[in-house]
Amino acid sequence: MHILIVEDEVGIVQFLRQGLEEEGYQITSASDGLKGFELTQKQNFDLILLDWMLPKMSGIDFCKVFRLKNLITPIIFLTAKDTIQETIEGLKSGANDYIKKPFSFDELLERIKIHFRNQTESEILTLGTIQINIAKHVVFANGNEVSFTQSEFELLCYLVRNKGKVCSRNQIIEDVWNIHFDYDTGVIDVFMNAIRKKLNLKIEEDYIKTIRGVGYIANE
Repeated sequence: MHILIVEDEVGIVQFLRQGLEEEGYQITSASDGLKGFELTQKQNFDLILLDWMLPKMSGIDFCKVFRLKNLITPIIFLTAKDTIQETIEGLKSGANDYIKKPFSFDELLERIKIHFRNQTESEILTLGTIQINIAKHVVFANGNEVSFTQSEFELLCYLVRNKGKVCSRNQIIEDVWNIHFDYDTGVIDVFMNAIRKKLNLKIEEDYIKTIRGVGYIANE
């Protein structure tokens, strides 16, 4: 597996390179956001470790432009930015995960393994007229392909995988985005509104229902 590290602190890059290469990963690094983004246009990576505060192109801008090109490579933010609002901004920009500095290498390694496992899934999820191909990152509703952001896709998959179960907002934000500190769960409602609008479901096909004061449930 080939990992791209976009980080301007030399010590962190060396620490990550040594640890990840010992685990058998191939590593390429870039010291600024623009160079990192240019590398993604020339070769394929299986995962990206991305700092937020970078020269020439910030991590947030990197994420947004990367996702606009419909590139689905997992992105993990490694950053000292640690407020609730910043975490939500990072996830909304297209990141799959968010780890605050200083971080445990063992925790990072486990997060990387989780994302690689998710990448290799060949599972097809269904919910009524909705069909989700995990490996291809494709969603169809009534036979028509629907485009989702990374965060919307992950939330939809989570609800469908837990079909028939009430998923609380706290549970969702912990399980889907690995956030285990105080946060504003209202971001979930923003993603849900976008999902419902894009699926354009008829009233009789309202497969995802809001449980007031708790969360959501997916049912056929």
